[in-house]
Amino acid sequence: MTQSLSGLFCASLNFVDSTRTTRPVVSFEPTGNHRNADGLHLLHGTLPGEVVCTENLTPFLKLLPCKGKAGISTLFDGHKLFDAAWQSMSVDMRPMCTTEDDCIIQIEQSVDMVLDIERSKRPRSNPIPRPLANEFLACDTSKPYHSDDNCYPLEKSTDDSWSLSEVFGRTLNGICPLTGPDGTHEHSVCLRVPHEKQVFITEGSSEVKKGDGFTRCFNLAPDQPFDLSIPEQAVNTPVPLENPILNAERTIVGHGQERGGMRIIFGNPSNTTAVDFILFESLPWFLRPYIHTLQATITGRDGITTDIPASDLISSTFYRPAIDRERGTQLELALSVPAASTVTLTYDFEKAILRYTEYPPDANRGFNVAPAVIRILNTANSAPVYIRSTSLLLPLPTPDFSMPYNVIILTSTVIALAFGTVFNILVRRVVSVDEAAALGAQTLKGRIIGKLVAIRDKIRSKETKID
Repeated sequence: MTQSLSGLFCASLNFVDSTRTTRPVVSFEPTGNHRNADGLHLLHGTLPGEVVCTENLTPFLKLLPCKGKAGISTLFDGHKLFDAAWQSMSVDMRPMCTTEDDCIIQIEQSVDMVLDIERSKRPRSNPIPRPLANEFLACDTSKPYHSDDNCYPLEKSTDDSWSLSEVFGRTLNGICPLTGPDGTHEHSVCLRVPHEKQVFITEGSSEVKKGDGFTRCFNLAPDQPFDLSIPEQAVNTPVPLENPILNAERTIVGHGQERGGMRIIFGNPSNTTAVDFILFESLPWFLRPYIHTLQATITGRDGITTDIPASDLISSTFYRPAIDRERGTQLELALSVPAASTVTLTYDFEKAILRYTEYPPDANRGFNVAPAVIRILNTANSAPVYIRSTSLLLPLPTPDFSMPYNVIILTSTVIALAFGTVFNILVRRVVSVDEAAALGAQTLKGRIIGKLVAIRDKIRSKETKID
């Protein structure tokens, strides 16, 4: 399965082996309609580090009905997508059944991007940023050091102008006619900006504003390119952001090559409601946690920190220890964070020493540790809510890989000197000068040289008589 998925998505999923695969117990639930749910097995594989390239986007687009030729997928450009400040691609598959015998496989594809408008607007032919000229700089002239050479920049009171063609380098090519089971394409593109802001769209498209004062959607023409642009204008009403259900932070602490620690911070922004969730961690086998060192502290809004037993916050625990080079560590904790509080979990771990053949070429960079998965339990949404932390970089004890080469060079030099000396003593004969001349005259080379010398002397004697 991993080999097939690796070829399908042009990714390194073939490296997901038994050491990177776990069997979650309570962290995940099956979605969709499953006939034989009791006979199913849930496997969770993770590859914490992967180098992406434009080839990863091509198989993703081929799964779409219009293959990236129409619809919003025409905006996807590999250079723009993977140059984003943050990006995520996902493919979710689930069985959907209308009747017992009528079932289909539903595929949901999503792409999330966080773009820097100024960076994205740079042309691909010349992406190097250029400094603004002095006449275009907005400087605070009230500063005492203000001059032609010194400028304290002022914060802009307006948002930068942008358009789809400037940010993505292309326009949206109409609507994919194969999308939607009933052929409807209502509100194909939505934008969340204040209603008082000016937004210019292509002719032939219509705009629908929602009642929240910020959301507007656009119905696109089937066979006409679509582009929207927002000119530079003052920011009067900021767009409200949704409050997160839970804030999570996960870091590696400690120093040294032998041991370390893990610190996970959970923050509950709500002032009235506690948050119940399940923490799922899939750790590599060379990171050996000490569960008996698990400690918890709770901090309120007043800043007072209290050490409490971890059992007061953790209602249940599932732990499967690792086996060297066979499987990783699986840890699932059911926790509850009180309202307006911050909970910090810490535990110690030990770093294993690998074989020298198990180190990658960039061993001093460190080893990637998969992010933790948090499943929120008490949510109003019917669909489960999952939060993932950032991946970690674990430095392991690394040998000096230059030492084998130094040993090889030194050993080869010593062997060459010893072998050469012994070989000369065994093969060469030590004789006097007279014996060397006599021995040399008896050889073929010596006889030839002797005849040549005799011929030379004979020629010289004839030349002397002629003179």
